[in-house]
Amino acid sequence: MYVITFYSFKGGVGRTMALVNTAVELANTGRRVLAVDFDLEAPGLDTFDFVDAETKGPGIIDFVTEYLGVGQAPDVNRFISKSSAVGKRDGGLWVMPSGAQHESYATKYGQIDWGTLYDDYDGYLLFEDLKAQWKEVLKPDYVLIDSRTGHTDTCGICTRQLPDAVAIFFFPNEQNLRGLTKVVHDIRLESKGPRKKEIDLHFVMSNVPDLDDEDRILEAKINAFRHQLDFAGEPATVHRYDSLSLLNQVVFTKDRPRSRLATEYREVVRRIVRRNPEDREGALDYIQQARQRRWQRGREYASPQKVENMLRDIEETHARDGAVLFALGELRAEDRRFEDAASLFERAIDAGYDEPEAFLRRATVRADNDDLSGANEDALQVLSSDSLPPPLIREAVSLATNLDAKEVARLPAVTALDADDRYWLASIFCESPRERQAAVSILTPLVDENAVPEALQVPARDELALAHIELGSFTTASDVLCHGGRTIRDMGIRSAFNYGMALWGKTARVVEEPFTRVVELDPSNPDRGGANYCQCMTIAYWATGNATAATDFVRLAREAIDTKPEPTFSCWRYAKVSPSVFRTDLDEIRKLIEGDASQVPRFISSAEKRTR
Repeated sequence: MYVITFYSFKGGVGRTMALVNTAVELANTGRRVLAVDFDLEAPGLDTFDFVDAETKGPGIIDFVTEYLGVGQAPDVNRFISKSSAVGKRDGGLWVMPSGAQHESYATKYGQIDWGTLYDDYDGYLLFEDLKAQWKEVLKPDYVLIDSRTGHTDTCGICTRQLPDAVAIFFFPNEQNLRGLTKVVHDIRLESKGPRKKEIDLHFVMSNVPDLDDEDRILEAKINAFRHQLDFAGEPATVHRYDSLSLLNQVVFTKDRPRSRLATEYREVVRRIVRRNPEDREGALDYIQQARQRRWQRGREYASPQKVENMLRDIEETHARDGAVLFALGELRAEDRRFEDAASLFERAIDAGYDEPEAFLRRATVRADNDDLSGANEDALQVLSSDSLPPPLIREAVSLATNLDAKEVARLPAVTALDADDRYWLASIFCESPRERQAAVSILTPLVDENAVPEALQVPARDELALAHIELGSFTTASDVLCHGGRTIRDMGIRSAFNYGMALWGKTARVVEEPFTRVVELDPSNPDRGGANYCQCMTIAYWATGNATAATDFVRLAREAIDTKPEPTFSCWRYAKVSPSVFRTDLDEIRKLIEGDASQVPRFISSAEKRTR
């Protein structure tokens, strides 16, 4: 049970309307919700149409009055009514009103001396008993308390004793700031009092005009609230909404769910839910926020220690929920707490979370811990799935160290893909000779059987040729590119360049004709530019005898890699390399242009070493 009080120092900020919309949204998303009207001087929860007319009865005032009369806490069942109009799946909404709205209400309210109740009649224990009854009788997921505005006798009950969290609603002006300063201070003092009770605070700026802030008036006010109330980041915002529907007390999250106001109320709901460790959906959202490293003091998640405490609470509460344990494991793995991550993945799988991602993440952690056998076992388990996206297949193959790369095409995870996805998978197998061998195993049957769509037939052959060149299979690469009587004149710029490089590797000499085709197509190529392209043009222009253009392209390639220093494919090695290695390759190509005949592309010299 998670108790949250909706509080505002001044009226007119839409606090009760926000509580009602929050309660209905929670109930309609499967939660059990109790709404309690503690705004005893100006009650109103029972005026909304989701409260059945025939069940509007006694409430808080009557509960306290009866207690004072008999000296024993009454049965809470008699003071709670259920809404028949709200609630989906297992969700439901119950209401504990302020009291029966008869002529005697004001008299009963006026007769209660709250100070005396606490000092002489164990008022604190009464409300602890009430809270325990809520939990025992209704087993609610959420209790939402509508509190009176200002500094009142009951403010401390609502903002400090009963709640786990308080949603502070405010209009950003000086009156609200001055009044809230003490209230927020007192709430935070609870953590230093005898109970050591940490109460979460949600700040909600409400009834805000939706106008341009050209003079930065609103920005200045928000900064003043942040500074004086000691919170960071943006408060949740509920804008002023001009609609006659408000006169009918329409519940926007139920009756107008696509409205902007409903969207803003749902954001308030989301902030509340993700601070409740017992709420599964909220716990998953909280973990996701943790992964995004959005922790700032006083914002959504306060100090790192408080975040860690929350994560521990989530783990304990959801100790048998595989999805939650898996999400926690991913977080711990990103924090490089591999031992914790391995344990969480293990527990997630034991709890029945048998999604391929769970085995894949455990495989990654096992590999990081040098458990290569365990990593291989998990990776093979992943690759037996028939519903795996290409990026995860690639990751699993890299971890399946005992897997023959030539067998990749026969894996269930791969055969379940359509031709487009298999082509795409092969194209990302480019980080190592083993991955290139896997690419060959996937692409060869695709191009041999014309299994890919017509638009992908040429790119698939280009990709297959690229893989063969990197593996040193130059004859096979040239055959792939010339398949079906295709000539150099039929080739596009990429095919022609790769054909020229394949022939260079195959014959140990530069054949000019393919590079002439490349130079011919260069001016009209729509994809000119980039470090790799300029590097390729350097070789093409050099091969056709234009040293000046080749030198210009070396300069452009270096400028491109300096501007965007990231791993880049180098045609000098037919591999993706770091920026520094790419610059080294450019230096060697420049020497070749300048007449150093000893300079040979690294992919050719590497192939020669492998065959010796």
